[in-house]
Formats: sequence, C-alpha cells, structure tokens
Amino acid sequence: MAARVEPFWKRKALAQLTAGEWESLCDGCGLCCLHKLEDEEDGGVYYTRIACRLLDLETCRCRDYADRQVRVPDCIQLTAADAGQFDWLPPTCAYRLLAAGRDLPPWHPLVCDDPQAVHAAGISRIGQLLAEESVPEEDWESFLIFRAG
Repeated sequence: MAARVEPFWKRKALAQLTAGEWESLCDGCGLCCLHKLEDEEDGGVYYTRIACRLLDLETCRCRDYADRQVRVPDCIQLTAADAGQFDWLPPTCAYRLLAAGRDLPPWHPLVCDDPQAVHAAGISRIGQLLAEESVPEEDWESFLIFRAG
C-alpha cells in the first residue's frame, strides 16, 4: 500500500510554494477585491460590498487577472514575503490561515475539489456585491460588511 502524501500546503512553507501552488490557494471568494475603508482612529480595516471594477460580480473572479495591476494600479500582489502583513485579508483567506499556521477549511476548493463550495458555504458575497461605478465613493461607508482581523 502506498504511503499517503500530505498536501503541499501542509508540507511546505509559503515561501517554498511554486507559482502554481501559490495561485491555487485562492479560494475564489473575491473578498480581497472589495474596496476597504480604514478607520483613522483605531486603524481597523472594514470591507465594503463595493467591488473593484475588474471583479466579475457573477463569479467573484477577476476579469483581467494577468493585467490587473496595470489596469488597477493599487491592486495588491500577495507574496509569501508579505505573509506577516496578511491581517487585512478576510479571516477565511487561505494565505492568511496558512501564514498563521492554520489549515484550510473543509469548503476550500483544494480540500473538497469543488470551486463552487466557497459560495455554497456563504464565504463569498456572491449576489450581494455592487459595482464600484454604481456607488459614489463618498457613500461607501454605508456599505460596510465586516471588519478584517
């Protein structure tokens, strides 16, 4: 009988992952692509229902992932080197979980082999998001959904 091999995210540190392994950690929730507001008093980061203009509201995936940083200059490229600063990501984010030494949740596509499980589990806000061009920026505070952290 063959020995069971632990999945890559359990065997490797974030810095050891290949580019493909790194990208596969994204669960497709789209939450990192929502506009966030920072509380000037306590530094808290609050997520809004307002999506980046490149986020497909039907799939919670970027419509131009390869060129997103050219089209949206403030789009953040997550890297293993930045893992210590992932506290602004949603608490369910695989990058944040693994950086903190925790495992992936059962609904994560790498665990359950179902890319739609993140939506079925209610982690994403699919069907609840608003296009950034539909809401004036001065009104974004009215659309807060949760605080990171």
